[in-house]
Parts: sequence; C-alpha cells; structure tokens
Amino acid sequence: MSVQILALVGSLRAGSHNRQLAEAAVKHAPENVEVELFEGLAEVPFYNEDIDVEGSVPEAALRLRAAAGRADGFLLFSPEYNGTIPAVLKNAIDWLSRPFGASAFSGKPVAVIGTAFGQYGGVWAQDEARKAAGIAGATVLEDLKLSIPGSVTRFAETHPADDAEVVTGLTGVLTQLASRAGSPSA
Repeated sequence: MSVQILALVGSLRAGSHNRQLAEAAVKHAPENVEVELFEGLAEVPFYNEDIDVEGSVPEAALRLRAAAGRADGFLLFSPEYNGTIPAVLKNAIDWLSRPFGASAFSGKPVAVIGTAFGQYGGVWAQDEARKAAGIAGATVLEDLKLSIPGSVTRFAETHPADDAEVVTGLTGVLTQLASRAGSPSA
C-alpha cells in the first residue's frame, strides 16, 4: 500500500510556478508514494463558523476535508505574497483545522516548500505556513525545506519537473515526508 500525500498549492494562477512544482511532485513521487494535487481551493469560501455546521458546510470544503482525511501526510506549496502566506493556503489550513478538536492535520506530518521570485524563494511565507499548520495540529517537519529563489527567470523556459536540481530536492523531501507519514511516530 502506498503512502498518500495531499498537495495544497497556495497560488491560483494558471501559470503558477508553485503549481508546476506540485505537478513535478506528482510526476517524480518515489515508488510507493502517491501525491494527490488537490483541485478546487479557489472554490472553498473563506472560513466562517456560521457555515461550518452540519448540513451547511459548502461542498468544496467537504471535498477538501475528505481528501485530507484520506491523506497520510501533507505537502504545502507556498509562494510569498507581500512577505507572507497567500490567503488561499491559509484558508485551506483554517478549514482543515476544524471542527475544534478534530483537525484533519492531527498526528499527520506536514512539509512546506515553494518557489518565489525573490532571492530567498519565499521563506517568510513558508515559515508562516509551517506556523499555521502546527497550530492547526499538524506534525510540522521543520527540517524538510525546499525554497527555490528566482522562479520567474529560473522557470521561464524550464518546467520544475525538468530541472534536475529541483527534482533531486523535491524527491528528497517526498522520501522523508513519506517515511515519516508511514511511521507510527509521525
């Protein structure tokens, strides 16, 4: 049986380099690791306790929670918007942290990686995503990091799936994440 990793991308842009990085994770997942790239974060409304009640939870939020429930671990892809985490990724974390006491993240490992145009590859946003996921109940794997700077130029003509250095880093993160997701101590 393979380890199931749910990938959440914090960019909605069609040509997003973080989405391309997530596609590379799907393509280059190690043997016995399946990466599901969640589609539909744009349809998940902003978290609101008034609509998070039985019978009123939006379908998109239910689909997100169901995908998270099937996952053994999570790989979050975060660009950096104005020095912090994109709203779409924070919103997904908020929905998955509820209902209180039943977080979809509880006991599951989470790694956060990404790429951004700046010289540090979005590390501030990735740190914020780690913080939010940890507060939401995840076992954040602080040692698993991959921040790729200069995305606009680096990936102008090369998809991340075809960049040998990126693929090596990405498969290393996936191997470690899957190892921890498959162990009882994760």
